[in-house]
Parts: sequence; C-alpha cells; structure tokens
Amino acid sequence: MSTAQTPASAAELPRSITAGRGGFQARYVKDRLARYVVLVGGLGVIGALLLIFVYLAQEVAPLFAGAHVEERKTFAIPGAGGRTLYLAAEEQGEIGMRAEESGEVTFFDLHEGTVRGTETLPLAGRKLQSISSVATERGLLAGALEDGSVLVFAHEYKVTYPNDKRLITPGLSFPKGNAPLAFMSGPATSFVARDEGDSLMLVGADANGALNLKVFAQETSLFGDITMTESAVQTFTPAVKPDVLLLEPLLHWLYVIDRAAGKIAFYRLKGSEAPELVEVKEAGAKITEARYLAGGISIVVAQDNGKVTQWFPARRNESEWYLAKVREFKVGNSPVTAIGPEQRRRGFAVGDESGKVSLFYATSGSRVHEEKVFDSPVERLVFNPRARVMMALSADGQLRVSEVHNEHPEVSFSALWGKVWYESYDEPKFLYQSSSATSDFEPKFSLTPLALGTLKGAFYAMIFAIPLAVMGAIFTANFMSPEMRQVVKPSVEVLAALPSVILGFLAGLWLAPFVETNLPGMFLCLLLLPTSIPIFGFLWTRMPRAIRLRVPPGWEAALLIPVISFVIWGCFMLAHPIEALFFGGNMQSWMDHTLGISYIQRNSLVVGIAMGIAVIPVIFSIAEDAIFSVPKHLSLGSLALGATPWQTLIGVVLPTASPGIFSAIMIGMGRAVGETMIVLMATGNTAVMDLSLFSGMRTLAANVAVEMPESEVGSTHFRLLFLAGLVLFFFTFFLNTLAEVVRSRLRKKYSSL
Repeated sequence: MSTAQTPASAAELPRSITAGRGGFQARYVKDRLARYVVLVGGLGVIGALLLIFVYLAQEVAPLFAGAHVEERKTFAIPGAGGRTLYLAAEEQGEIGMRAEESGEVTFFDLHEGTVRGTETLPLAGRKLQSISSVATERGLLAGALEDGSVLVFAHEYKVTYPNDKRLITPGLSFPKGNAPLAFMSGPATSFVARDEGDSLMLVGADANGALNLKVFAQETSLFGDITMTESAVQTFTPAVKPDVLLLEPLLHWLYVIDRAAGKIAFYRLKGSEAPELVEVKEAGAKITEARYLAGGISIVVAQDNGKVTQWFPARRNESEWYLAKVREFKVGNSPVTAIGPEQRRRGFAVGDESGKVSLFYATSGSRVHEEKVFDSPVERLVFNPRARVMMALSADGQLRVSEVHNEHPEVSFSALWGKVWYESYDEPKFLYQSSSATSDFEPKFSLTPLALGTLKGAFYAMIFAIPLAVMGAIFTANFMSPEMRQVVKPSVEVLAALPSVILGFLAGLWLAPFVETNLPGMFLCLLLLPTSIPIFGFLWTRMPRAIRLRVPPGWEAALLIPVISFVIWGCFMLAHPIEALFFGGNMQSWMDHTLGISYIQRNSLVVGIAMGIAVIPVIFSIAEDAIFSVPKHLSLGSLALGATPWQTLIGVVLPTASPGIFSAIMIGMGRAVGETMIVLMATGNTAVMDLSLFSGMRTLAANVAVEMPESEVGSTHFRLLFLAGLVLFFFTFFLNTLAEVVRSRLRKKYSSL
C-alpha cells in the first residue's frame, strides 16, 4: 500500500526558498573570492617577472654606459723646463713622474701639481737622447745617452701608513748599477729596450740608419753573486728608415717604422743570428706615433690622416708568419700626435693636433669617450697602472690630470655577438673565454657560442623527446585500454620527479662511456627501432584471428615490450662485429680520418638522450591530457559517420587537441633551454661554434651556474653573466609568448568543432 506524499506547508516553503538563496549567495561569494585570488595571483606572477627583468636590466645597464672622464686639475708641468722624455703615474694616481733630457727626475702631486721630490740621474754631465720603457709593470726604464751608452733605472713608490694614513714615498733605483752600459759608439736616433727574464736587449739606430742590437745577460751564482755578460753588437741595415723601434716583451719580434714613408718592417729575432725580415707593410699614410698595447702582442699605429690601426703577428697556412692589420679606428681629420696605452687592458687614449683626446678599446673596436682638452696639440698621454687617472700633456707644457671611470670598455654589440679577431689567433672567431692565469690575457666575451650551445642542446633534446612523447600520448589517450593507461601514465609522470642532477650524473658517468664504446649499436637502434615497431604491427595484423583475440583490446602495446628489448639487444650484439668489419674496429677513429668529424665523449648525442628523458614526462603528460580531454561526442560522431579510428584521430582529435599539444612542446622546449645540471655533467662544457652531434657545448644557463660563484662582484665578467641571464629570460619569454599566440589561434580555429 502506498502512502500519498504530503505537500510542503506554507511555513516550510519560505524556509526552503531562503535556504536556496543562502546557498546561491555562498556560491556567489566563493566565485568572487576565487576570481580575486586568481587575479591577485596572476598580477603577482606578472609583477615578479617584471621585478626579475628590472633587476637583471639594472645589473646589465652599466656595461653599456660608456666612459666618464672628469677633470681633476690642470697646471704647468713641474720640473726644470727641459724637454720631457718620459711621463708616468704611480698605482694610486697620487704622484706623477717626469724625466727630462738633463737627467732630472721630478716627482709631483697629481692633485695640486706641487713638487714632491727631485732626483738626478748619474749621467756625468751627459744628456739623455730618449727613454724607453723596459718593463712597465715594474717601472723599469732605459735611457739612451748622447754618447751611445744606456742607463737602466726604475721609479719606485714605497707605501707606508704612519698614524694609519697612507704615505707614498717616490724614489729611483738602479737594478743594473749606477754606471751606464756600453752600447753604441754614437748617439741613437731611435732606441728601444726590453727585459725578459735575466736578459736585457737593446736596439738602437745610428746616424747612418743602421740598427745595432746587443744583449746583456745577468747570471746568479750558487752563492748569490751576480755577474753581467754581454754579447757582441749585431749591426744590420733595416729595410726601411728606423724612425720608430718597437720590441716585443718576449724578444721574438722587432718592428722598424718609417714615419714619412708610412711603412712597417716586421722582423723575427733569432738569438745570436741576424734578425730575419718577415715582410714590409704599407700603413697607408704617414705615421706619427706607434706604441705597444698591454700584453705585448698588438701594436697601434697612428697616422697623420686621423686614423689609428692595430696590428699583430698572425699565421697563414699554420706556418707562415705575417703582420696582420686587424682593425682601424677613426679619430678625426687632424693628425694623431700621441698614444697612451693602458697598462693592464687593451684600452688606449689618442690625442691629436686639435687638442682632442679620444678613448678606445682595441678588442671591442669601440670609441668609449671623446673630449677636447687643449687648444694646442696633445704631446703625451699617460695612464696610471689602474687606468683610473689619465695625464695629458700639451705642446705648450700644460698638464691636465683627469679621473677616468671606464669600467667595462670590453663590451660592445659587435664584441658580444660578432666575430672578433683576437690576439694570437689567425682569423676572426666567435670565442668565449672569461679567465686566465695572467693579466696579459685578452678577455673573450662573445655570447654567440653560448646562445648556439643553448639552442643546440635544446634542439637535439627535442628531436629525441617530441616523437616519443607526442606519439606515446596519442597512443595512450586513444588506443590504450583504461586499465593499462592507469599504469602507463603515472609511470611516465614519475620520471618528471627524477632530479636533473641524477640524470646528469648517470649521463656523464655511465651513458657517455657506454655510447662511446657502443657507437655503432646506438646508430643501429636509431635506425631499427622506428622501423621494427610498424613492422611488428603489420605482422600482428596478419596473425590468425584466434591468436589476436587472446589479447584484450587496448593491450597490444604490452606486446611491444619484448620486441623492443630484443631489437635493442640485437643492435648492441651486432655493434662490435659491424664496427670491426666496416670501420676498422674503431668507428670514432674512422670518422675522424675519413669524414673529418672528431668525437668527444661527452657530446650532444649524450645530452640529447639525457635531456630528452627529462623533457619527455612534461610533454607526454600535457599532450596526453589535451588529447584525452577531447569531447567524446566529436570522436563518436566521426566514427558514426563512417570514419575509421585513424581518420577520426587525424581529422578530429588532433586538430581539437592541437593547442594543448603545441603548449606541451613549448613547455618542454622551455625546460630544455633552461636545463643546467644535465648540460654541466654530460658535456665537455666548452663554448664552441660547432653544430656537430659529436661535439660538446656550453649553454647560457650552465655558464651562469659555473662562473657566477667565482666572478668578482661588479666586474665586467659578473655583469656579463647577468646579461646571459637576461638573454635567457628574453628567449624563454619569446617562446612562451609565441606558444600562447599559436595556442590561442589554434583554439579559435578549432573551437567550432
């Protein structure tokens, strides 16, 4: 017997309506709250990205700020009033030194211009003809006297701290003794000296235009006794008039320069034998001045047409030396009258007849500052060892002392991204090499090899990861049974939790040696695995129906496990016989000698496999979700209209899921670009411009991770690492923006399905 339901009473009806309104209001509040939470979270993410960008830009901006020169004081140069032969400044930029032809050496304050001390060289009434810098870093000088002898002396600065206040006491010393060394029989019209180890080489030109060369060797006995030995004077006639002489610090090369003819004779020094003429170069105009840059490799030559050129020795065909004109600097239209090189960097100052001073940096090829300082020609330009103070001497005896703020002259757009002809190289190259054991090192800060390495590593990783991840996602979402999918999908996603340092460790210590010893097997796997799977699928369709029905639908992929295992085993079993038969037992050596392809153990192939394994779970999971989320009525409708499962997949499912698949690929690409530990441990970490699969690389992210702990805060190297991070930031931002634009267009295009 059924009982009739009693309708709600009048009192209960409003209560239900009220309860309904309360639930609606609660959902409304939750919806609004969720909306604001998402909004605040999104704005927070954007704000964080902007803060990262601002911080990186703030650290990078000083690289491109240029130089700033501020006048400290201008005064008449102190001294007896004779001709200035040498001008220098000590380390702290507080005391200057001036040497005159009379032999008087004056030390003066660079803040006030007052004399701090005066000493006289022991010349015995003779005058100095010229002074050559023997070793700039030690303040060692050689003065050529009017009788042909040479006095070696050094200007020194003793630093003490009485009452905790710095006191610099200048003075002179004579490392080779107070007596001048016998050299030539008459005055030298041009003169140069260099000290290398215990050998002092003197080269001077006499009135007849012949060059005289003499070497003094200092020997120390077991008991500390010092004796000086000297060689006989070598005399030879140079190919050009010897107006200017430049001698390489290591005593390998000699430059003889003819001012009027604008010619440079390049000689190789051969010990006790006569110097060998390598070639004579035309500078293109009259030469007014020539100086060595820091490091003693490059020379800069000034001309009366307002140009300065840089030259250094290079080789053609790996054996024949020649003098290479590397780059040209345009100063102005006035003849250049003075060059002042920095002592520890490849920077130099140039002064001309109009009184203008320009600052250049050789490696970057850039002019970092230009200023008119005098109304008369500039006679001399000098930096202190730290290049923080510059002295400019005018032809009328005025000395201007300036504070120089030029922290990052090495950086320019061409130096960062273009080919640069570095010293001791035979041609322009893309190079990154940030440190060296000596201060004579020329920094090489090209970011192009790092950017190429980043793209190279990501490219090989994506070649490995995209087919496996996307095809696996398609099969898992469309053809695999739900039970098997519940096992496969979580298993693949678990790989994403594997730390990249573990993958890098395995790749560097196990995979790289394994690939090296089984290289033919790796190539066989790459060839046979993609072909064995469709062959097995074709053979499976030809199996008797009774056998095929024993495998439940959607479980066919399980049959591939033994097939793939057998193919991989067979490839590596056949690797060594094939290597012995076709490649002489060593495929790496065969590639090197036959194809000219060198094999590095930790190479892009290893990185592609290891980084691909790290990227596959990300791409697979997102792509599989996108494919599986395609509405079932679309695929069922397609099947109901007579389309096959493959036609439905290609024509309906993949277009609808394409935004998600593309996003998965872009996210995987971003992961590959930013990967650090795998690249560090699985490659040689060498910045090379090589797209070979068998060479290593260095990426932007790995470079920052390796060098940031050792960089000096605020240095050019330090800020360049931030620039590398900024480039990586822009690159990933570009990829993400591109992915979002393409995803939006694909979604709009296929939203009507």
